[in-house]
Amino acid sequence: MRTAALLGFFLSLTIFAPASAMPDSLSKPQYVAPQDIIPAPQDIAYPSTITLTVDARDHDQGIFHVTQTIPVAEPGRLTLLYPEWLPGNHAPRGEIEKLAGLEFTANGQKLPWVRDDVDVFAFHLTVPENVSAITANFQFVSATASSQGRIVMAPSMLNLRWHQVSLYPAGYYVRQIPVEATAIYPDGWQAASALRPKSTTGNTIVYEKTDYDTLVDSPVFAGQYFQTYQLTSRAHLNIVADDAKFLQPSKAQIAPHSALVKEAEALFGSHPYDRYDFLLALTDEMGGIGLEHHRSSENGVNREYFTDWDGGPGRRNLLPHELTHAWNGKYRRPKGMWTPDFRQPMRGNLLWVYEGQTQFWGYVLGARSGLYSKQDTLDAFAAIAAGMDQQTGRSWRPLIDTTLDPIIAARRPKPWASWQRSEDYYNEGLLIWLEADQIIRRESGGRKSLDDFARTFFGGKNGDWGVVTYEREDVVEALGQVQPYDWNGFIEERVYRTGPEAPKNGLLLGGYRLVFVDTPSAFILANDKRRKQLDLSHSLGLIMGGKGTIKSVTWDSPAFNAGLKSGLTISAVNGKAYSDEALKQATEDNRGGEGKIEIFAKNGEAYHNFMVDHSGGLRYPALEKITGEGVDQDGGIDRLLEPITR
Repeated sequence: MRTAALLGFFLSLTIFAPASAMPDSLSKPQYVAPQDIIPAPQDIAYPSTITLTVDARDHDQGIFHVTQTIPVAEPGRLTLLYPEWLPGNHAPRGEIEKLAGLEFTANGQKLPWVRDDVDVFAFHLTVPENVSAITANFQFVSATASSQGRIVMAPSMLNLRWHQVSLYPAGYYVRQIPVEATAIYPDGWQAASALRPKSTTGNTIVYEKTDYDTLVDSPVFAGQYFQTYQLTSRAHLNIVADDAKFLQPSKAQIAPHSALVKEAEALFGSHPYDRYDFLLALTDEMGGIGLEHHRSSENGVNREYFTDWDGGPGRRNLLPHELTHAWNGKYRRPKGMWTPDFRQPMRGNLLWVYEGQTQFWGYVLGARSGLYSKQDTLDAFAAIAAGMDQQTGRSWRPLIDTTLDPIIAARRPKPWASWQRSEDYYNEGLLIWLEADQIIRRESGGRKSLDDFARTFFGGKNGDWGVVTYEREDVVEALGQVQPYDWNGFIEERVYRTGPEAPKNGLLLGGYRLVFVDTPSAFILANDKRRKQLDLSHSLGLIMGGKGTIKSVTWDSPAFNAGLKSGLTISAVNGKAYSDEALKQATEDNRGGEGKIEIFAKNGEAYHNFMVDHSGGLRYPALEKITGEGVDQDGGIDRLLEPITR
């Protein structure tokens, strides 16, 4: 016994004793941080104008051919940068891997270059004596399949994004670097951009000289099938399509787009642009997009945007969202998200304002302009509130942490998105700002609303497409000036703390409650059609993709508790061959029952039965008007969605 006890004692010392330091006999290097030899940006003028020529005619193979002449003031080391941190992306998304064939020359001689061994977006070269300019030649080999990234060149259209086809000198604020850009488009194509043409010769457009910051903020849509509609004296809708048959909007369809601009300018009380260009692609061939710019926006939607207008709201909230960004995100910008060049990291801790309030105004302006019906908007609010309630990850991950998700996850697919959370600052931000609007209405006796905040906080000088930054304290102060309230505590509770459910109080204050019905709304049906899915997340807790494949499973839902996961392929439901209708019917047939729904699914080479315990039938979110004594029948949400201009 004594021997065993001693042996146990020494074993415990072995197990729990701290590990010894590395023996002195082993080699031990010392870390030396790499020296940053890239010049920091300074707010000084670059000595001369860069010229940039982009040949965009190779749309069959998706190759942009670039020639760039960069004046230099003196010999010595020159560092050129490829844009990395891109405004509106909230993350380092520059596609440096697609830059190819890079070559520098000066006075007809080839110049050697070396890529920085820490910052791979930086290129160093030595400028010889008696050289006043260097020339860069390279290609941007754009994606030819969606697995390689977003497709920006298609058979009948292209999206020229200047940050993808240019370099810029380190050491300067990008607003201080003058550039004159030229683009060569395929024969017969037309192009639209916030940039104004200086001259046009055939298919070659020379754009007016601007600064590099504005250039990057002014992309181009060009295409074989192209139309422009003047919406107001300042705004134009520029449309490219895969085929001419999709490019036939009626006057009744153009009208709400005009109303959108008028409603937005009335809301904010200003127009921070001299001219605004919607760039709208109706396409299944070029990659979809929704990206804000100060005087334009990139918008990619399904090709049937106009021809299937009566089939549901579709993506008609995209343009209101991106237009709102002209005020919220571009003119007024979080301090951490403004940077002097495209190398400095952006800090997105105020994305719940930048994107969250823009999401809110996007739906509101969609309703006020008529792009969305009031019922479509209510259905969208219901779907958003119910969807945010499913983000069970809020029990461990506060909303503020999701503002880092563009960097953490880069929008890659997640196995358990509801538990991991994603960029929830968009839709949960919408719910927060809906509640803020309703609190202002309640506390002010209906005399004020978030409209007043929008005008005082985001409004500015007409035609000013500069930037005015803000921080959290500025938001709190501006809210307090509209209506006294504990706004700091409100933000702290909803943005910085974890909680059991989504902030849905704005619905109740606005005169509606979230309920579940057995029939999907037109909003949900249109969303399923666009995404090619079947959303049963509020009943079984899963979303089906095509061909019986499970697209996602909600954490702690009936499907999750039965052992299902994304990627499985369902072969049968209750002994019958799988179809979307069979799964829906089995779900509804078990309403109120005590049995379970039997799902036979394939995982790799193995098959397995999963017994899903759900007796609630089909469930879809909807909003129900609150009625009864003491209830305002013309609730705050109803007033919120009323147009300003008519």
